[in-house]
Amino acid sequence: MLQLAFLSVIPYYLAVKATITSKGQVTIPIGIRERLGLKTGQVLEFDPASPFIKAVPVFDEDEMHSVVGCAKGRLGRTSQDWLDETRGPAEPGKGPR
Repeated sequence: MLQLAFLSVIPYYLAVKATITSKGQVTIPIGIRERLGLKTGQVLEFDPASPFIKAVPVFDEDEMHSVVGCAKGRLGRTSQDWLDETRGPAEPGKGPR
């Protein structure tokens, strides 16, 4: 269980703890919520295939689709222009760097 090896490195008294209730509920400590930007009512998605608890904030696809392309034509450049400026132009026939 290589993924859980880090647990033995953190002294017990420094670990952030939570208790699971009889209903399976857990309160995520405020420091963790603030660091991850979790808000009240936010939906988390759990990965049942993971060998450890892995919760991922779920994004609202409808909200995301409502803003995709909102800057198109407004910034004076295409997304390819922005990418070329930040990483340089892609060379044909070469894979990712």
